[in-house]
Amino acid sequence: MGGSERTVVWFRRDLRIDDNPALAAAAKDGSVLPVFIWCPADEGQYYPGRCSRWWLKQSLPHLSKSLESLGCPLVLIRAETTLAALLQCIDSIGATKLVYNHLYDPISLVRDDKIKKELSAQGISVKSFNGDLLYEPWEVYDDSGHAFTTFNMYWEKCMKLPVEISPSLAPWRLVPVPGVENVCSCSIDDLGLESSKDEESSNALLRRAWSPGWRNAEKMLEEFVCHGLLEYSKHGMKVGGTTTSLLSPYLHFGEVSVRKVYQLVRMQQIKLENEERSEAEESVHFFLRSIGLREYSRYLCFNFPFTHERSLLGNLKHYPWRVDEDRFKSWRQGMTGYPLVDAGMRELWATGWTHNRIRVIVSSFAVKFLLIPWTWGMKYFWDVLLDADLESDILGWQYISGSLPDGHELGRLDNPEVQGQKYDPDGEYVRTWIPELARMPTEWIHHPWDAPGCILEVAGVELGFNYPKPIVELHIARECLDDAISTMWQLDTAAKLAESDGEVVEDNLSNINSFDIPKVVLKETSPSALPVNQKVLYASSKNHNVKLKELKGSNKHTICVDTIRSSKIEGTNSVANLPVSRKRSGSDTAFHVPCCSSSAEVHSRNQDRCGSLVGSSRYVLQEAEKNCADEVEDNSSSDSGTSISRPSKRAA
Repeated sequence: MGGSERTVVWFRRDLRIDDNPALAAAAKDGSVLPVFIWCPADEGQYYPGRCSRWWLKQSLPHLSKSLESLGCPLVLIRAETTLAALLQCIDSIGATKLVYNHLYDPISLVRDDKIKKELSAQGISVKSFNGDLLYEPWEVYDDSGHAFTTFNMYWEKCMKLPVEISPSLAPWRLVPVPGVENVCSCSIDDLGLESSKDEESSNALLRRAWSPGWRNAEKMLEEFVCHGLLEYSKHGMKVGGTTTSLLSPYLHFGEVSVRKVYQLVRMQQIKLENEERSEAEESVHFFLRSIGLREYSRYLCFNFPFTHERSLLGNLKHYPWRVDEDRFKSWRQGMTGYPLVDAGMRELWATGWTHNRIRVIVSSFAVKFLLIPWTWGMKYFWDVLLDADLESDILGWQYISGSLPDGHELGRLDNPEVQGQKYDPDGEYVRTWIPELARMPTEWIHHPWDAPGCILEVAGVELGFNYPKPIVELHIARECLDDAISTMWQLDTAAKLAESDGEVVEDNLSNINSFDIPKVVLKETSPSALPVNQKVLYASSKNHNVKLKELKGSNKHTICVDTIRSSKIEGTNSVANLPVSRKRSGSDTAFHVPCCSSSAEVHSRNQDRCGSLVGSSRYVLQEAEKNCADEVEDNSSSDSGTSISRPSKRAA
């Protein structure tokens, strides 16, 4: 701490003082100005949802109090642009350096690159650090220098690399910069993280369930490692109760570092092995694999920054997604007629969190049963999840939709009834979140449409009245999915022929962008009183069928697939082109998913790499990996349900 530099420490999703490389580096160099900048305009269509903003509002004062005890309270700023706010901070205190920890989502990559270039041009030193990952994305490539596109091969390579598991210690004292009073700061309330009284009321359930803040994150981690890790693999099959680590929101907001998680889990593994607890090996394997999926989600976003808009695999370019707002609304409200799916969506709606297994089930249902564009589902998850994480959401939704080389097969259709019997065998999860079915016998709880009339009458269930009939029958869903895949291949063949003639072929998702999802506000917090009338999306989309249109020009024509008119569909700015946490009572994670000539040259290039998209986008799909049979696990090694095969065609 003997330096004389004045440094601005830019906090983002690293809301901790322990193992915070940027903060530690600034503390060594001299005086420090810790700042958090809230700039809604910079977030664009990925403006955080209600639950995420609630968490942020609780976590920032926790961090500020910790920093104040070290000598420098956190400065909060609401700004029109992040760059302008940083420049104002630098000018106010005469700072010579800006430090921050890396982010890897496509929005942040572009913003950070712009800020680094602007400040560097003005003579400000800008340094960034790895505060979020075990392995930086540019450290893990195959022998040819190409990015991996299958998780197993990526994680296998990672496990052969050394892990820096010695977290940097928190500074014991921070020296405040002179002139901090000149910075235009604001209070936590002035940030506007809770935009209405209705939101504050809706957040009451979150306050009872969660305790944000970095110290609480460490307590949660220690409790999981000591009491929950041993049975992690066994509890992964249960969708109800506190059966996971519940660390996902803490990791997302950077309240605990992944290095610290990795270190404590490894130490506990050694301890359990010394005690000859053989069952620990499987649990540690599955938990570290879930950490690996989180790493892989950042890796994909960094190397393929278009994946929040387009599928990684080119074949889905012509998939005939169904633009059906009514079905999308039914799915969001938990009114599909499939109990496990509906229970999951209602829990998500009410609490902002669900078990990872439920996230897989409901997202698969949206894409495979309803043929809803995966980008819609991803955006909805972003808007409502407490631990909304763009990189993990991208990985999860692309995996489910068959958009990854090692994802679910495009033709795989899992039976929700079988999934319910497997993951909620007693029906308690369904009864908790669907009070209409609370009196249904366990035998029929996951397929009430098959129950005898007398059973339904006794249970007080009237299908189509107080609980919906299935939105689509299983065999119809199977036929529609097969027909969609057949149409996709026909369009793909036609497009390849057209491209060989010099025509331009548009992506099928280019005209199907994310809806402006209405924000959900709950006036009731009891599961038995969940509202079912969510605000209806408005969009004009008269033609839900895929049509191959030829627009003739002078010498060429353009093939446009699935041309859709929409007056209220939100445009996407292309970047590529430039738990509810329950507090533990005893023991209790979420949707997880170049060579240099000298070491000095490696270090120099790595410092600049994350701030630039140039060289970061390796759009390489290796042919060997396209046919790879390895499958990324959904937090367990088994399938999530029995796949439904197509029956013979019915007579007309």
